[in-house]
Amino acid sequence: MGLKGFVEGGIASIIAGASTHPLDLIKVRMQLQGESNPALVQAYRPTVAALNTPNGCISLHIAPPPRVGLISIGTQIVKSEGATALFSGVSATILRQTLYSTTRMGLYEILKQKWSDHSDSDTAKLPIMKKIIAGLIAGSVGAAVGNPADVAMVRMQADGRLPIEQRRNYKSVVDAISQMSKQEGIASLWRGSALTVNRAMIVTASQLATYDQVKEMILEKGVMSDGIGTHVTASFAAGFVASVASNPIDVIKTRVMNMKLEAGGVAPYSGALDCAMKTVRTEGVMALYKGFIPTISRQGPFTVVLFVTLEQVRKLFKDL
Repeated sequence: MGLKGFVEGGIASIIAGASTHPLDLIKVRMQLQGESNPALVQAYRPTVAALNTPNGCISLHIAPPPRVGLISIGTQIVKSEGATALFSGVSATILRQTLYSTTRMGLYEILKQKWSDHSDSDTAKLPIMKKIIAGLIAGSVGAAVGNPADVAMVRMQADGRLPIEQRRNYKSVVDAISQMSKQEGIASLWRGSALTVNRAMIVTASQLATYDQVKEMILEKGVMSDGIGTHVTASFAAGFVASVASNPIDVIKTRVMNMKLEAGGVAPYSGALDCAMKTVRTEGVMALYKGFIPTISRQGPFTVVLFVTLEQVRKLFKDL
């Protein structure tokens, strides 16, 4: 089961990731909408203190850009950057799925096998808590392995929204990782890794455990047989739960990974907590659910493609 589980999960993940990449790109652009410039506020602080206002500070009422939806952003990207821009960073997505998803999918299956009596029929009937724990462990390991590709993917997807003179213009995921290493140090490849790990734990636990649990319930109650209908239904349920659970962390992760550090300048965010607090303070609590529509629009198809492909690949590899 060991190696085969990694191969099966890897193939399904790469196909799912590449096919839903445009929705992921739109999600990233939406999550960066309305992002404030903390460095600008910092620059005004000495003046503010001199003004001796009652609370020691003033508010800078800078009108945020208008927020638009999934279709509007997609159309805008195509008009301003061309249709191929919807696949900006797809090489990073493929590498990320190869590293992150292959690891988490394979490890999850191994843990399920270890915690059962190793018979296929009993593996799916593990208690829900054991499935969740297996997902948490598998997700954390996969995220640690895949973080460099994740950072590269976020930056490549977000690049088109910047003014031309500020763009990074990475040619590929290899070029992105190489430039980050040279210009910002090796440690930059693991920027936001704590967030990546936390998000991956939540996504993997909610997605894989929900899929297994819903599939098991459908089969036990005889609602449907073990076929495409069952796989699609369980996949949609898994995608919805994973989206709701992970979106806030995903927003913060995107912003931390995308922040640009100027030489001698002040970092926009000192860390994940600082980013979360500034985001909520300036944009409200619901800002943590920015990009939720494309997130669910992507997670739904991604999860369906992932598990339907996985089930078919398992059938092909069954006798190997």
